[in-house]
Amino acid sequence: MKINSKDFCVREGTEVNLREWPTRVEPVYKSKQQYQTLLAEHVAQLSALQQLLYASNRHAILLIFQALDAAGKDGAIKHVMSGVNPQGCQVFSFKHPSAAELQHDFLWRTTRNLPERGRIGIFNRSYYEEVLIVRVHPELLQSEGLPDAPHDDQVIWHDRYRSIKNLERHLHCNGTRVIKFYLHLSKEEQRQRFLARIDEPEKNWKFSLADIEERGFWKQYMQVYEECLGATSTREAPWYVVPADDKENARLIVSRIILDTLAGLKMTYPKTGAQRRRELQLIRKRLAK
Repeated sequence: MKINSKDFCVREGTEVNLREWPTRVEPVYKSKQQYQTLLAEHVAQLSALQQLLYASNRHAILLIFQALDAAGKDGAIKHVMSGVNPQGCQVFSFKHPSAAELQHDFLWRTTRNLPERGRIGIFNRSYYEEVLIVRVHPELLQSEGLPDAPHDDQVIWHDRYRSIKNLERHLHCNGTRVIKFYLHLSKEEQRQRFLARIDEPEKNWKFSLADIEERGFWKQYMQVYEECLGATSTREAPWYVVPADDKENARLIVSRIILDTLAGLKMTYPKTGAQRRRELQLIRKRLAK
């Protein structure tokens, strides 16, 4: 199987039914060794493109990872970004907002961590939590200090979708490319991974009672993800639904999508003009002495 990024992209204006999106596809690799070879190739290419991104200093990349528990967000970030210069890449994880963060609008705590030009920023969960977990648990809205609680629930989500799309359009116009991944995990695969977290001592720390309680809201999460993906996937900031039951294959798909996006920027190293060449020759003469 050859990875085609378009196969996983949610087209703008599409109504999403996640039952029609597979959680497992034919793997790109035929063996563990081939997977490691392919991933190493992707990581090497990504490292070279990240250096070019930094040197050209015209664009930034924002990677957003959203998924249910145990879908493999941490693993994808760790393995795919393993070869990128740490100075050019930052990862931010967003859990329940702090008291200080609740004193601001719902986009504030994430937007202050947006990447600079030349850098890659990674959001492990993001402002999308405000139209996902908050929608499944609407009681969380009560702590957000909204001035006027809307009488129609649909109004607040519509307004938040609009705010998100406006933000992402603004970022795109100013050079930041937003790539959004939804790691699509099946309920059975999540069950197996939860069992592994219980049975394998080195994974016990990953599991809590809250995880199993959230699993009880599976149907509601599927519904809010479907609406969110359909409402906020745009040409400028597309969503990619990545089959996540096979962790290794998911990582290869994610890395391929990032590489395709970076390649599409058509970046070049800054050209050396006549004045700069003269300056370099003067420096060479000084070093030669």
